[in-house]
Amino acid sequence: MTMKHANPRNQRGVVLITTLLILVVMLIGAVALVRSFDTSMVTAGNLSFKRDLAQQSELAVENILSEFRTGGPLGTRTLRGASDLTRNYSARVLAANPQGIPLALLTDTLTDPQTGSVIGTAAEITAGRGIRLRYVVDRQCSEPGDDSTLGAERCTLVEGGRLPGGSSSQWQRAEQSSGVAAGGAGAGLSGAAPQYVVYRISIRAFGPRGTESFYQTTYGCCDD
Repeated sequence: MTMKHANPRNQRGVVLITTLLILVVMLIGAVALVRSFDTSMVTAGNLSFKRDLAQQSELAVENILSEFRTGGPLGTRTLRGASDLTRNYSARVLAANPQGIPLALLTDTLTDPQTGSVIGTAAEITAGRGIRLRYVVDRQCSEPGDDSTLGAERCTLVEGGRLPGGSSSQWQRAEQSSGVAAGGAGAGLSGAAPQYVVYRISIRAFGPRGTESFYQTTYGCCDD
């Protein structure tokens, strides 16, 4: 009986093919690992950018609120009764999308798409590190004018003093409450809690790598 021996050349060919297959598998694994690492780095970077955008937006809110303090350009009820384009301020509530973002803020020119009117002409806030902030402030009243005259029927009010911010659950219409509007009829009655008109600050923040976020706060203002 004659025994057949494998050809050494054939053996070397099989080993070569097996080695190449292993190298291909290792290469695919390395590429997947690198992509996963890159994705993690990008995600971490974007989270860092968004955190920075949030911090800069909070600082911008403080600067905007200073305009409503005594002596500021919007420091009196009379001044707040009229819109001010130079400060991106609307004396009436702005139309918003289902998420509560004013439609004008979604445009590059701060134009209300429903009315075609420009809401503000103030320049964007440049916060450094490639961060730009675009904002609008709107009073939660259905029309311009002195809020003590407009009253609860045309303005959204908040009770219990000045709130630096708050959710919609803290808002209430005066007709749903036994309180009276600050400065309105019946103000100063014993036991009546002071009420303040609600204002909304909405900020659209732009950051590096095309990062974009929206921030919003509400507050009650003011005594005069």
